[in-house]
Amino acid sequence: MKILIIGGSRFMGYYATQHARARGHEVTLFNRGKTNPDTIPGVEQLVGDRDADIDLLKDRQWDSVLDTCGYFPRVVKKSVDLLKDDVGHYTFISSISVYSTSPNGPDETSPAQTLADPTVEEITGETYGGLKILCERVVQEGLPDHALIVRPGLIVGPRDPTYRFNYWVNRIARGGETLVPATPDRPIQFIDARDVGEWIVRQMEAQAIGTFNATGPAKPLTMGAFVEACQKHIGSDSRFRWVNEAFLGEQNVAMWEHIPLCMPEEDRYFNSARIDRALQAGLTFRAFGETLDGARAWMADHPEAANPQATLTAEKEKTVLEAWHAASAT
Repeated sequence: MKILIIGGSRFMGYYATQHARARGHEVTLFNRGKTNPDTIPGVEQLVGDRDADIDLLKDRQWDSVLDTCGYFPRVVKKSVDLLKDDVGHYTFISSISVYSTSPNGPDETSPAQTLADPTVEEITGETYGGLKILCERVVQEGLPDHALIVRPGLIVGPRDPTYRFNYWVNRIARGGETLVPATPDRPIQFIDARDVGEWIVRQMEAQAIGTFNATGPAKPLTMGAFVEACQKHIGSDSRFRWVNEAFLGEQNVAMWEHIPLCMPEEDRYFNSARIDRALQAGLTFRAFGETLDGARAWMADHPEAANPQATLTAEKEKTVLEAWHAASAT
């Protein structure tokens, strides 16, 4: 199969590219050539900006397209309009963030976010989900019988350019008194980039269509079970101090931003997405320890990937814990 991957050199797209090559597919990458341009041998590399240089794809044919980096509907429409008559299948990577609310956890039919200004082209916490749903619609309208929409949750593992899952890996490895947002039954979700990348390639091979939430694990996971599993696997002496969300807010500690994986209480449904459709379509998950070990090995080889300033620093954590103990003693 001939596959065009728009993006494909950084994280999840890298693993989709790698898996497609391993399964014997002919892969063309189209991206700006700025991230890991030479990491996967044997692929054709077209260097260009998808907004300004989309004509590089003109008069070419592929069996399937994987669009990993579409954020603005105007730009996605350029690729859809150019390719819709020359490709058999189009996979668009969207996000769990498209949902507006769902107290019991969103499935693929749950209400989506809307934008007051659908022409906005600035990505913020307020616009990201709305922009993604508009991009989805562009793909579905352009290729109504050939579109696969994948809505991943938090993607983790080796090559992770964020410091969200890896914050907890490093923090628990450091040990000692460890601040964790109460309560232990808080739901969390994530998926290894290698697992979602492989699953997407298999869906492309099957020419699957429709919309799928793609996160994990297969069974519900709580923050308490997660930190305990990290502690056990790493062999850490962490002592978990469960601090309530209201107190953290008083200390100017923001859920998700400073303490990743953990959504604010009003947004916790984002970590309860229902994945029955993806499981029925063959989504599988590697052992948690393999994901954790992969993340640790990647950070060991790429120390620049560890960015504690983006989350709760050790100094700030110490200050908050001291304040918590003082308040608890009164």
